[in-house]
Amino acid sequence: PAHGRLRHAERAARALPPLAGYADTHTEVWIGDWSLRWDGERYLSRAFGEDFAFELAFRPTVAPLFNGDQGFSQKAADPAHASYYYSRPQLAVDGTVHVAGEELAVSGSGWLDHEWSSAIMPPGAQGWDWLGINLADGGALMAFQMRAEDGHALWAAGTLRASDGVQHRLGADEVRFQPLRYWRSPRTGNRYPVAWRVEIAAAQGRAARVVEVEPLMDDQELDSRRSTGAVYWEGAVRLLEEGREIGRGYLEMTGYGERLRM
Repeated sequence: PAHGRLRHAERAARALPPLAGYADTHTEVWIGDWSLRWDGERYLSRAFGEDFAFELAFRPTVAPLFNGDQGFSQKAADPAHASYYYSRPQLAVDGTVHVAGEELAVSGSGWLDHEWSSAIMPPGAQGWDWLGINLADGGALMAFQMRAEDGHALWAAGTLRASDGVQHRLGADEVRFQPLRYWRSPRTGNRYPVAWRVEIAAAQGRAARVVEVEPLMDDQELDSRRSTGAVYWEGAVRLLEEGREIGRGYLEMTGYGERLRM
């Protein structure tokens, strides 16, 4: 936040071991000396940009979060538009970050998402808004909406894990996103709703909740046209309930300049 915007680097390469490649039996992907891999106990990651670098280890502390119907996550009323999707919330993180000429020992909590599908978005969708939060009580919240060009929600869903480990599947009529504040990028002109109200309906013994999403900084736009081809907003946020911070995580928003194409 003191820097005022994200530090960002990107790479793209065809799979050609040993220069770049992936494993299909476990988590392992690399491009040159950038990598993310599972060593049987931890996820290990490293990457280097022009003005930053990190080497971090992420150790699971809770069970995976299977989103949707046991990991089958619909993106529209038609189940043909879906993904397989699980999350690893509440990862215990430690390692080093190099920034501004300093090497810093860091620790904290992290989140890993793994999602795969044969199509990015259903017909009529312009983009999506996605939220992944490590709750301060040990729980987790994932929520998203698929958004039409005029901004209305085509589909929404989510997963809420309580502090006692009880998991609630949030259906399309149980999650509602409402923009609260916008920021316009000075580079692309894209206008992003960087603050949100998210309403979670009461159901099956679960009380209704209203939470608010606030960014740690407004300028967290990513220009990835040299790799994935997308320009989008993804960054660190705080989750508030009745004015009190209850968690931290990430917000991702796509399709605010043009329809997402990858």
